[in-house]
This record gives sequence, structure tokens and C-alpha cells, in this order.
Amino acid sequence: MVEINTVYQQVLVLANKEQRGYITPLEFNLFAEQAQLDIFEQYFYDINQFGRLPGNSTSGSDMLDYLEEKIDYFKEERNININNTNEFYNVGAAISDLYKIDSVIYSIYTCEQVNSNQIRNMLSSKLCRPTSYNPMYEIKRSNRLFLYPSSLQERITVNYIRKPASPEWGYNVINDEAQYDSSVTTDFELHPSEETKLVFKILQLAGVAMKDNNLYQIGSTEDNKNIQQEKR
Repeated sequence: MVEINTVYQQVLVLANKEQRGYITPLEFNLFAEQAQLDIFEQYFYDINQFGRLPGNSTSGSDMLDYLEEKIDYFKEERNININNTNEFYNVGAAISDLYKIDSVIYSIYTCEQVNSNQIRNMLSSKLCRPTSYNPMYEIKRSNRLFLYPSSLQERITVNYIRKPASPEWGYNVINDEAQYDSSVTTDFELHPSEETKLVFKILQLAGVAMKDNNLYQIGSTEDNKNIQQEKR
């Protein structure tokens, strides 16, 4: 976890607007949410990149372990009752904080994920068709989950990665000034190592929104420097 008040104070100092007149709390909260999501989504791109490194690169393996550690915090599971209809299961509606389905378990069997073309071929094959001990699932738009065979009953367990909760720098307005209130604050859910990256990512977003190239450059330069250091 990263304390949002610490990030907020650093952003104000670097923006050289200690009176909080340049980046308001409302603007900061909007930038903070987007910055957290950008960093979170980058984890999955980086895993894909490092996973394609040739050979047994020690640095690549270490980086993959590090990224997996950051993502592990967001892994959850949810039981969903099913019936023997051929309708889809709206997992996106059942799991409001769903970001990505990791795996689906039916009874003691891990379901194999397939796409539309694969399942059409498998359903017409006696050897490869899905069964209760070789179940399969397909994910379509809006996280609609189709189970095969359609006769499956009981329930499934969905292992998934949830979205981070929206951060919020909580405050009360006293004498026309925003005063920090920890009781209505939501900290960032990212790994503590992401504190500096959050600061400069927010400065980037603020610079774009306010059309302030200097502010954007402060955030962009440091953010790029951090990225290069991570990938060495």
C-alpha cells in the first residue's frame, strides 16, 4: 500500500504550488485513479514482455517474480452457482471488481479456456469434446462466460484478478482551504515500491490536462528514467 497523502504532498511540492491552487484535491483524485490504473495495467504488458525473453535470463526471471508478487495482492476467488442451461454466466456483473479471469474450476477439475473456433471443432469431435471431467469455458465480451458441456451443474470457482480500489485523498473544506481527513481517505493499493512512479505519473497527467509542458516534462522524464532502470 502507498499512502495517498504522502504522494499528494510530493506532487504539490514538485508542482511548486504549496497553496494547492494549481492541482486541486478533486483534480488530484482524478489523476491519482488514472495513474494507479496505468501502472497496474502495465504489469501485464511487462509480464508478457519478460516472458518472451530468450533463454534463461536471470534478470528476466527475477523481474517476472517481482511482477507476480505485485499482482498476487489482487488475486481473489468467487464461487458462482450454475445450472444445466446453455446460457452464459455474466461474471462481470457477479464480480463487480473483476479485471481479468485467471482460471475457472469445476468440482476438482480446472476448466480449459477455449475460443469460439476451438470449441466449435471440439464439440464435433468424439475424442476432444468437453465433459464433466474435462470441462471448458469461453469468455466473450463483457466477461460473459460460457461453460461446456452445457449439462454442468453445482457451481464453479472463478479465480480472478480484481481491479484496485479507487484512491481518494479525503478532505474537508475549512476556511476555503482543503484540510486532509484520513477518515474519508482511500490509499493506493499498489506495491510500496510504486510511490515514486505514482508521483511522476500524476504530474504527467496534470501537465497534459492543464496544458503545462514543463509540468508534463518533469513527470515524463522521471517516469521514463524509472522504466529504464527496471528493465536493465
